[in-house]
Amino acid sequence: MRKIWLYTRLLLAIALLFAIIYGLLVLIAYFLGYAQPIFLAIIAVFIVILQYAVSPKIVEASMRVRYIRREDNPELYGMVERLAKEANVPMPKVGIANIDLPNAFAFGRSLKDGRVCVTRGLLKILNKEELEAVLGHEISHLKHRDMVVITTLSVIPLICYLAFWSFLWGRRRSEGSMLIAFVAFAVYLITNLIVLYVSRIREYYADYGSAMITKKPHALASALYRITTATTFIRPEKIKEAEGMKAFFATDPSRARKDIIDLKQADLNLDGHLDEYEVKVFASKAKVTTTDKLLELFSSHPNVVERIKKLAELEE
Repeated sequence: MRKIWLYTRLLLAIALLFAIIYGLLVLIAYFLGYAQPIFLAIIAVFIVILQYAVSPKIVEASMRVRYIRREDNPELYGMVERLAKEANVPMPKVGIANIDLPNAFAFGRSLKDGRVCVTRGLLKILNKEELEAVLGHEISHLKHRDMVVITTLSVIPLICYLAFWSFLWGRRRSEGSMLIAFVAFAVYLITNLIVLYVSRIREYYADYGSAMITKKPHALASALYRITTATTFIRPEKIKEAEGMKAFFATDPSRARKDIIDLKQADLNLDGHLDEYEVKVFASKAKVTTTDKLLELFSSHPNVVERIKKLAELEE
C-alpha cells in the first residue's frame, strides 16, 4: 500500500510539471507565435542531454572515485553483488570515493551503466548491517532509474529560466514580453520546488526499496543516524566542497548539524547505533516541526527524522 501511495504521488507531481510547462509554452506561443517556445525547448533539451552525457565523468572527478574489483575489497564488492542480484538489476560498478565525508551515492547513464559508490569516510563508521542497508538504498535508486528521471525533469525548470532570461533581455521588449518574463520566472520557482519534491519522493522510494531488499529497515535508520552524527565532525569547508554533489548523496550533509539536534534522543544506550527498539521508541516520540517542514520544501532530501519514522512503520 505504501509503495502504491509513493508511486501515485510521483506520477501526480510529474503530471503537474508537464501541465505547467505546457501552459507556459502555450502562453508564449499565444503572444509571439510558435517558433520561440520550440526554440527554447530545443536549447533546454540539448543542455540536459549534454549534462546527462558528461555527468558521470564530472561526478567521478569531483568525488575522486576509484573503481574496485572483487580482490580489492571482497566484502564490499560481494555485498553489492548480492544486493544487485536480490534487486534483479545488472551488477553495477563499485567505487570508493577518496573523501572523508561519510556518505554514498549512485549514478550512471542507464541501468546497465550503473555505479554505486561509498566514501572512504562511510566505510569507517558503519557496521555490516548498516552498510548493506545504505547500499540497498543506492541500488534501489538505480533500479528505479532515479538519475534518468531527475535529469529528464530538470529540463522543465531550465526551459522556464531560459524563457525568463530571453524575454527579460530580448531585443523586442514590450509589456507583453515583460509579463511573460514575470510569469516564466514564477513558473521557474514553482517547477524547481516540484522537482525537489519529486527528488524527496525518490529518496523515500529508495528507503522502501532498501527495506524490501535487506528486510532490515532499522539498519537503514541506524545508518542515517550514524551518517548524520559523523558528518557533524567534518569541517564545514569540506562539506562545502561537496555541495554540488549533495543531490546524489544518501543524506544531505549540509543539514547534518541541524538534523543531529532532532536525533540526539534516539540513541538510548549511547553506543552510537540504533537497534530495532530504539528506532521504534524514537519514531513514536519524535515530532517534525512546522519549521522543519517548510525548510524541507527547498531540499532534495526528506527530513531525517521523518525518514526514520517511515522506516519504523516498515519495521512494523
